[in-house]
Amino acid sequence: MHHKEKIEETATFAEKLLSSDASGHDWFHTKRVWKLAKKIGEKEGADLFVVELAALLHDIWDWKFHQGDETAGSKKAMEFMESIGVDGITRDKVCSIIQKTSFKGARVKEEELSLEGKCVQDADRLDAIGAIGIARAFAYGGHVKQPLFDPSIKPILHESKEDYFKANTSTINHFYEKLLLLKDRMKTETGKKMAEKRHAFMEEFLEEFFKEWNCGE
Repeated sequence: MHHKEKIEETATFAEKLLSSDASGHDWFHTKRVWKLAKKIGEKEGADLFVVELAALLHDIWDWKFHQGDETAGSKKAMEFMESIGVDGITRDKVCSIIQKTSFKGARVKEEELSLEGKCVQDADRLDAIGAIGIARAFAYGGHVKQPLFDPSIKPILHESKEDYFKANTSTINHFYEKLLLLKDRMKTETGKKMAEKRHAFMEEFLEEFFKEWNCGE
């Protein structure tokens, strides 16, 4: 099986697993991350086989939904890649990316990533901001039954992934606790450029949201 066929097999596997998700971590999210990561990887000169595999498998067992088990996704990815004959070095690179790319809190030190990891993380973060990011934030907020906005709950820049995972927050707070921070955490030059417009759109949205919240015109 050639690289192209392995990517196609992986896409089919991811689509089957993620097609019923309603939290914003669905197949369409993964498909967008795949396209964005490939685009970034091409411009940055990364190993596209690693980039595409990691992008397709990055959310198959998201740690936020499995009691904080950060290894669940990489274990499942490893099993799948072995089953389609992906070589050991590539499997290790992909699993390392899956474990390291997720945002775990504003003040949690981020791990060092390979160029391929940076491409996937930037793509994942691009899909968390802008118009799509706004839609996904509210889909996820509804999924975990958090309020749209509650002025009595203040945003917190979390010190640990445990605090971030268990936080009592609102969807609007999530913009200040994560989404507005992502533009300055992009790792590739391509990703940084792509983030500018999406970030500006979120700022406009929040300005309008608060105006309407306060019943202004």
